[in-house]
Amino acid sequence: MRDHTIDRSDLRGDCGQCFGLCCVALPFAASTDFAIDKEAGRPCPNLRGDHRCGIHAELRDKGFSGCTVYDCFGAGQKVSQITFGGRDWRTGGREHARRMMDVFPVVRQLHELLRYLTEALTLPAARPVHPELRRALDETEALTRRSPEEIAALDVGAHRQRINALLLRTSDLARAKIPGKKKNRRGADLMGARLKGADLRGASLRGALLVAADLTGADLRGADLIGADLRDADLTDADLTDALFLTQPQLNAARGGPGTRLPASVGHPAHWTARL
Repeated sequence: MRDHTIDRSDLRGDCGQCFGLCCVALPFAASTDFAIDKEAGRPCPNLRGDHRCGIHAELRDKGFSGCTVYDCFGAGQKVSQITFGGRDWRTGGREHARRMMDVFPVVRQLHELLRYLTEALTLPAARPVHPELRRALDETEALTRRSPEEIAALDVGAHRQRINALLLRTSDLARAKIPGKKKNRRGADLMGARLKGADLRGASLRGALLVAADLTGADLRGADLIGADLRDADLTDADLTDALFLTQPQLNAARGGPGTRLPASVGHPAHWTARL
């Protein structure tokens, strides 16, 4: 069981408080996820003058399903309203826009780490490392509030490595409470794997490639899913209760249904219902 008392609603994207930064800063290539190529720093042609998506209700139908699975973890509104004080990239000049595009991807990574650290602090089994987790949370939050120049200069990769070591210890402590032998499939290539009904309780699936894997009816309770690629994985009737570090973007990229059991921190994607 977890302690769900920590409220970090600021770690969910609020497009109404953002200047469409993900639609400008991030690149994408024509594929099954995106209908066109777009380079980093160039606004998506679907972005309107009010920073809203002109095809938001039709993204999947128009070939932009990749947009529907993305989440900035609240970095967009942080950069728009706090780092740059509500001054948008359209009216601030070319240098201002460039700095925003440099800063946003860094803050997005930091907010993703905040999401994981916040979850780790809800795990009773991780109490031995809670003091370190709180310090890491405070340090990471402080980094997001630095000046644009300081944020752009951050070695975010080195910071991620330090936090990842702590999250690994958290995972080990949490999964040790689950009875039985736990599978270690960390970083495994399980693309298209037939795992229907598999017992994956407490397994380490960190960074595993589970694209198009059949996980229908699989038992993933307490499994560590940080960084696992679940694109088009079938989670129909799977049990992910208390799965560790599962994020909404991962679920949004997967397939499932009303019988898929999820942790309280995430919800059933709307397109799962649309498939019924």
